[in-house]
Amino acid sequence: MAKNIQEQTPPVDENILIQARKDKLNAFIEKGVAPFGHRYDVTHHAADIRAEFGNIENEQDAGEVQIAGRLMAIRGHGKASFGTLADRTGNIQIYFKLDILGEEKYSQFKLLDIGDIIGLRGQVFKTKRGELTVRVEDFDLLSKSLRPLPEKFHGLKDVEIRYRQRYLDLIVNPEVRETFLKRTKIIQAIRQYLDERNFVEVETPILSTIAGGAAARPFITHHNTLDIDLYLRIATELNLKRLIVGGFERVYEIGRIFRNEGMDNRHNPEFTSVEIYQAYGDYNDLIDVTEGICCLAAEKVLGTTKITYQGVEMDLKNPPRISMNDAVKNKTGKDFLSCATVEEARAMADEIGVPYEKRFGIGGILNAVFEAKVEEDLIQPIFITGHPTEISPLAKKNPDDPRITDRFEFFVYGRELANGFTELNDPIDQKARFEEQLKAREAGDDEAHVMDTDFICALEYGLPPTGGLGIGVDRLVMFLTDSPSIRDVLLFPTMKVIE
Repeated sequence: MAKNIQEQTPPVDENILIQARKDKLNAFIEKGVAPFGHRYDVTHHAADIRAEFGNIENEQDAGEVQIAGRLMAIRGHGKASFGTLADRTGNIQIYFKLDILGEEKYSQFKLLDIGDIIGLRGQVFKTKRGELTVRVEDFDLLSKSLRPLPEKFHGLKDVEIRYRQRYLDLIVNPEVRETFLKRTKIIQAIRQYLDERNFVEVETPILSTIAGGAAARPFITHHNTLDIDLYLRIATELNLKRLIVGGFERVYEIGRIFRNEGMDNRHNPEFTSVEIYQAYGDYNDLIDVTEGICCLAAEKVLGTTKITYQGVEMDLKNPPRISMNDAVKNKTGKDFLSCATVEEARAMADEIGVPYEKRFGIGGILNAVFEAKVEEDLIQPIFITGHPTEISPLAKKNPDDPRITDRFEFFVYGRELANGFTELNDPIDQKARFEEQLKAREAGDDEAHVMDTDFICALEYGLPPTGGLGIGVDRLVMFLTDSPSIRDVLLFPTMKVIE
């Protein structure tokens, strides 16, 4: 039996292909053509041509355009050839003909490769088959591509190459570019929502002498002039609350956060968050802000608040609210806040097979059970409230039950998307919480907070009642673009170095 074509034709050594392109580069130079050109006046993009000339009659010349982009295909031989040019708005068919270009220019066309970047001038017309096309009257080589693109019928599928060489991924996979255009629209929607409500966008330092505002391990660097170690921020929280003390009643920051932790489909060492603080509000106000931001972003990129993520349909509008303890009780039948002693809570956890650390109190054990038994099943959007004080060192205690705080987390598809709470504004209580965190750190919790004496000092000047919120921008983009991995929504995700 005959072998198929792929088996009969072994792959060509890439070095041979690169050398062939370099030979063509030299041929351009011999013809007096610079292989890496200069500025080019563009009058139209592919989408503009379709919008302006889409209704013309077949084979009718409709007008002259100048376009530029990457040559993605060449079809035909001899004295006429069709091609495909790609720009930021899409593809357009182009037509090269010897009689129109002349001998010299057509000989230059024969030196073009798929991947080359060109600018061209020509007439827009429709072929007999109704394909909108630009008949090339002249063209300029703007950049000679020295490396071949992936084989056109199979595209770029290797995820390692896609993430490591995102520029190549963007060239050959147009849907990837669309994902990142949606990301931009989502961030614009966040700004729009907040700006329309008189929040002020600010910028705070990335480098700090203290890593505070979250329970996470930091990256450490060294400042040579000051001869001190500095930390890349793990949150923007404490500096933003300092600004509330200073009189900014509503602030937010969209920025990069750095955490020296594990990597998987949901975690990257650097990621983008938006943190929001509203004076004279509480966690209920920030629940409304969370819903408002997510709904507006969905409407901007999808036209609806109803989304489908990994085959699951869900609506971001009007998510239900339930306390952490009630969620655990509904799932396991165990009421941990009814426990009078930590021993009783340990016995409950043992009974349902949830491990915990010896240093955990009742609140820590409740959270461990929530993470083990409840969290991954929160598929439909839902707000979880009433987090234990033990795991919420910056949140205000609930006035009716000091064991829990006025805090919420927003879950979608079993993943935390947002975290917010009524801010702790009592400096005496805050200092005591930091001291408890120091004890936890001494007991082996390297993610526990350190003491921030300047933040205590700021609170002593008076922090108004304030609600605070953090939303994971990357995760929101994942949900609104149906992307399974955080690497799919980061242009340049962190990758292991190849030796």
